[in-house]
Amino acid sequence: MKSQDMQVIGLCRFSYPAYGGFQVGHETLEERRAYLYAPERIEERFRSFEALTLPGIKAQTDPNFQFLIAIGMCMPDEYQERLFALVEDIPQAIIVPWPSERHRPAMQRIINTHRIETDLPTIQFRQDDDDAVAVNFVERLREAVDDCAPLIAKNEMMTVDFNRGFSARASSAGLEITPSVLQYYGVALAMVVQPSVRKSIMNFSHTKMNHAMPSVTFTDQEMYIRGHGAFNDSRQKSNVTRLDFQPMSKEDEALIKDLFAIDNARVREIYSDG
Repeated sequence: MKSQDMQVIGLCRFSYPAYGGFQVGHETLEERRAYLYAPERIEERFRSFEALTLPGIKAQTDPNFQFLIAIGMCMPDEYQERLFALVEDIPQAIIVPWPSERHRPAMQRIINTHRIETDLPTIQFRQDDDDAVAVNFVERLREAVDDCAPLIAKNEMMTVDFNRGFSARASSAGLEITPSVLQYYGVALAMVVQPSVRKSIMNFSHTKMNHAMPSVTFTDQEMYIRGHGAFNDSRQKSNVTRLDFQPMSKEDEALIKDLFAIDNARVREIYSDG
């Protein structure tokens, strides 16, 4: 059972209007759609997706994976066209328009619809549209699966968690960052799923995955960037911890470009109103 033969599937929700799944509450689905597709908010999502998320996906050292981008079937045409244009040169990216449904079952169905039926486990990861993974993330995932083969063989599911990275804030001045070591953070987090299991990584709260299955944590490399912006769903509450972001030095810029393929000059350009 070698990981090189296993399917790797990533899932990213891009303003998908689900029933549930948001910490920001709305009375009706129409209110949620209006919130998600409001021009100021959707512009930030496009900026973060282009500046932070896509560079590392495009530059993966192991290109053998799928990156599913879940969107609402009701997304306005102009935004759909813009999104398709952003990923047209990334063969792993698959935009999946989906009707508005309950959040976790919908994400489970999207992942399972794209699973290839084999007798091998599937490796699944989740990623928000303002987060980044290191360019060797898929490669390291496969290494972890090979290292943990006996544990995987004994369990229906197993979590692989890379807990070291950065939090970052992007603007026309570029990225500001702060180091981060947090377990089950929701980015650079994966699950190995046996073929008989239909549950997906999206069936579980990322903070509680170790409550439901064995987990293995790796902390040797910065493997993620967690984006912080004005419209982050998880940061709309008043009691959110404020982080000490600092401008990047030239050494930081070189490190971020090497690890995540993120060019700070391009970040400044994307976030510039000009």
